[in-house]
Amino acid sequence: MSTTGVASVETPTDTPAPYRWRWAALFVILAAEVMDLLDAVVTNIAGPAIRADLGGGASTLQWLAAAYTLSMAVGLVTGGRLGDIHGRRRMFLVGAAGFTVGSLLCATSASPGMLIASRVVQGLFGAVMLPQGLGMIKEMFPPKESQKAFGMFGPVMGLSAVCGPILAGWLVDADYFGTGWRMIFLINLPLGAAALLGALRYLPRSQSGGKPRLDIPGMLLVSLAALLIIFPLVQGREYDWPAWTFVMMAASGVVFAVFGVYESRRSKAGRDPLVVPSLFRKRGFSGGMALGLVFFSTMQGFMLVFSLYTQIGLGYAPLKAGLLMVPWSGGMVVGFGIAQAVARFGRAVLQAGTLVMAAGVFGVWLTLDVVGDGIGPWQLVPALLVTGIGMGLLMAPFFAIVLASVEQHETGSASGTMTAMQQLGGAFGVALLGTVFFGLLGGGIAGAVDHHADGLRRELTAAHVAPAAREHIVRDLRACASDRAVAKDPAATPVSCTRLEKDTRSAATSPEAGARIPAVLQNAASSAFRGGFGSVMRTVLWIVDGLLALTFLLAFLLPRHARPEEAGGH
Repeated sequence: MSTTGVASVETPTDTPAPYRWRWAALFVILAAEVMDLLDAVVTNIAGPAIRADLGGGASTLQWLAAAYTLSMAVGLVTGGRLGDIHGRRRMFLVGAAGFTVGSLLCATSASPGMLIASRVVQGLFGAVMLPQGLGMIKEMFPPKESQKAFGMFGPVMGLSAVCGPILAGWLVDADYFGTGWRMIFLINLPLGAAALLGALRYLPRSQSGGKPRLDIPGMLLVSLAALLIIFPLVQGREYDWPAWTFVMMAASGVVFAVFGVYESRRSKAGRDPLVVPSLFRKRGFSGGMALGLVFFSTMQGFMLVFSLYTQIGLGYAPLKAGLLMVPWSGGMVVGFGIAQAVARFGRAVLQAGTLVMAAGVFGVWLTLDVVGDGIGPWQLVPALLVTGIGMGLLMAPFFAIVLASVEQHETGSASGTMTAMQQLGGAFGVALLGTVFFGLLGGGIAGAVDHHADGLRRELTAAHVAPAAREHIVRDLRACASDRAVAKDPAATPVSCTRLEKDTRSAATSPEAGARIPAVLQNAASSAFRGGFGSVMRTVLWIVDGLLALTFLLAFLLPRHARPEEAGGH
């Protein structure tokens, strides 16, 4: 959700009557938010089904989420500026139409590359659409009603978080009209059409008094810097980390520095910067940006990895995987509610949320460690519920507390920058934790085969397999399971698996053994697959808890309390 509206508020002596259709307009704006929130999470659930249909490597699963959040991040502040220049209603209509067309392109994609490019289109037009809504709310609602209007966003975010994974899983499993995963994008067509018709009828026509100039060089610099860090993180593992990946990541830091210098000079020259440089001289804002980058990276990365673990590692259907996220999402709604009740404690609520979320993540680790390969969905519910409550407690006061150190005239730029950082953090987290997860997976599954090797040898002995052939089969299974898990093309058969098949046929000494050995290998491979995924997931959970510990420490840079007028903010 973007907060890139204009900060200035006029207070004339004769206050004009509030906009007549303001509540109808609010629901149009909320419909746009729902489209964005749903599309940010649905590919986590539908990703494996998409990959099975269109092909592509492990990085395809990461790009499905990262392409959307990255393009949204680099476009948000610019989207807010476009509303100031050309009018918010007009840019909302452009954004909603483009987002709907982007959804249609996603639904009709014939290759991973086309789908990822279509996700970029969705993200860019979403970045044009979303900032306009909040700016219009500030214009339409009188002060006594504005908090109630902004308060609608919390329930909508919570409901979308609960319904998004379930809706995605249901649509993929139901396979309406043979569309499969494509229906998660086709459903945006009626939603987009309704948003467009509602916008034409109910959104107010308004034009900003002073038109800032669009900072195109700044936009290009920050886009380039973000791409230079995200692209090598996602693609580096598939290319075996060549030197150019590290050069790109180093260049990203240089480009970000150039962007900072350019924005400072542009501001001193009296021109409109993309980001107000004075914001970063405030410890509370800079600390909030750092905290947000770490936290939103952690949250989005963990959600992707956990979804991959449940669907690929545990073999859950998309709907079952989506339903498993209900305790997490429901816990987040509970956390939002608790945070409102204890808002007077300010920063302490955010830090308590970090600790509760870390405890929940540790609970997930403990459940996986104690239960092992045979884990079921109900056993994960308590830990996921606690994790969600902690996340709600952390997120509820975040924006208001960070904005407490910002001057009133800087609020528009600060809000847009923070929301762009939120999206950029999500893309970074998907790239980072996704890369760690897939990077460890081959070794994790190989280690799980080693763990089951003695039992496999006993089963092969019972099938009258000779000792030398037994060792060949165990070695081949280890290589095959590892290679298949990290294969760039899931449809291709690794050489090690072809060799395993050949050795299995030659080891059979009778028809009975020929039938029994494949079944033994299938059971061993299935157990090793689940065990390997579980082992890697536990390692990632330690990383997540480490990042949450860093989030807790960074919170000390924030002001203790939000401003009174922002305490009920969104």
